[in-house]
Amino acid sequence: MKRLLDLLLVVLASICLLIPISLVAICVRLTSKGPILYWSDRVGRHNKLFKMPKFRSMQVGTPAVATHLLSNPDVYLTPIGSLLRKSSLDELPQLWSILRGDMSFVGPRPALFNQQDLIELRTEAGVHELLPGLTGWAQINGRDELPIPKKVALDIEYLQRHSLWLDIKIILMTAFKVLRRDNVSH
Repeated sequence: MKRLLDLLLVVLASICLLIPISLVAICVRLTSKGPILYWSDRVGRHNKLFKMPKFRSMQVGTPAVATHLLSNPDVYLTPIGSLLRKSSLDELPQLWSILRGDMSFVGPRPALFNQQDLIELRTEAGVHELLPGLTGWAQINGRDELPIPKKVALDIEYLQRHSLWLDIKIILMTAFKVLRRDNVSH
């Protein structure tokens, strides 16, 4: 049922967002050198790696680490990078990952390949059994500001409670938080 809902939502979202996606792609191309998309190595279900696309918000050559680990992330941003991140427009290409089945609309956010502490804690708790999501319970309860143990605790809570109704609640709360730009540090 969840996969069917993901497919239905990805088709609807792709149709509704075709013009904004095209405009963002053009803006990325016109404002910085390099590819429009950045393909990030992420950890998926059962800890299998997959390539997750995002609109490129950082300069080519930025170290492949979580943004909060960069000493001064702002120096790496493209001219429109901050806007893309704060508005979450950089996430739109992940519709492709949902279509492919690498991700779902709702689940724990996929860890970077080198976030060993996060990967290990999720594996110990069984969270790695879930398909990662475009948004999730931890995302709406702190996003960038959560320390890893708190993020994993929220992932465990989602693992134990996940349902269609909780997913709908998370999607609606995500839309609200994105519009308000809550808990976005970069």
